[in-house]
Amino acid sequence: MENNNFISLQGRVDGDVEFSHRVLDEDFYKFMLNVSRLSGVVDSLPVTVPKRLLENIVLNDGDAISLTGQLRSYNKYQENRTRLILTAFAKSIEAVGDEDENPNNVMLNGYVCKLPTYRKTPFGREITDVIIAVNRAFNRSDYIPTICWGKNAVLCRDLPVGANVLIKGRLQSREYTKRLGEDFEIRTAYEVSVGEIEEIS
Repeated sequence: MENNNFISLQGRVDGDVEFSHRVLDEDFYKFMLNVSRLSGVVDSLPVTVPKRLLENIVLNDGDAISLTGQLRSYNKYQENRTRLILTAFAKSIEAVGDEDENPNNVMLNGYVCKLPTYRKTPFGREITDVIIAVNRAFNRSDYIPTICWGKNAVLCRDLPVGANVLIKGRLQSREYTKRLGEDFEIRTAYEVSVGEIEEIS
């Protein structure tokens, strides 16, 4: 279970660390982490961290840190519907000085749980969206939205439900416009941008 879902991030804390929730008498906290891409674009990514990891480190706005852990998902009831929420769940965290050459690294071994959605942009770029179910301990699963581009989009557009795939990529944030009646709202989606994908027979 530990090897089928891995994420490492390095970036700067954005804002305050806030209480998130409590499970089985353990407190969890959340904060946003700004992680730079090679292009200079910055992804603002949600992080969840157990209180015990914060006992030996103080996180302030702007602090440079690195963390390793897993991608976790949960459902949040919002606006009379269930919304999938994605977060990087930290299992280790430390202050850093030098910037990493690969500050955003995700590896997933999971199963296609919904037929992929293939489309083309107005400029002809091919994209396929795939939701991957990754098993977790205690008979739980995390449902991870992924997005494939170009040859990867073509490779996975016909994957059947239940196909076992190995994915390597990065976690990214993306803004989109949601229509609410006559109004519009800017929202942020989180997904894994796929660099490599391989079907495991």
